[in-house]
Order: sequence, then structure tokens, then C-alpha cells
Amino acid sequence: MEKELVEYIAKSLVDDPQGVVVNMIEGEKSTILELKVSPNDIGKVIGKHGRIAKAIRTILSASSTKTGKRVVLEILD
Repeated sequence: MEKELVEYIAKSLVDDPQGVVVNMIEGEKSTILELKVSPNDIGKVIGKHGRIAKAIRTILSASSTKTGKRVVLEILD
């Protein structure tokens, strides 16, 4: 669920939706989502002062309350 959510949000923000890749690493108590976008679109995903990245992380934490697992978003460059 969270992987598809991050993928949808990222594809909506960037100029090159084909360049969006989300990898999911499951742990016992947490899940790590690695987001990779085209080098030209990295700024669009992070936003000014990291506001967009923070908003995506807030949405993820709200959606992960059902499972009780912590979800961490890493934006790779």
C-alpha cells in the first residue's frame, strides 16, 4: 500500500514519471521505502527546505498506523 502511494505521489510531481523507482525493504518493526527519481526531478520531490519530502513522510506515517509498522522514506540521488 505505502509503496504504491509513494510511487503515485512522486509520479504526479516529476516531469519524467518513467524515472520513478520505489524499492521496499521490509523489516520486523519498520519498512524502508527508497525513492529514486531522475536527476533533474530530485528538487521537485524534495521541495524548498524539504517541505514536499516532509509532507510525503507525514502522509506515510498516517497511512501506516493501520499496520503498526514504522515507515521510513529515503530519497536517493
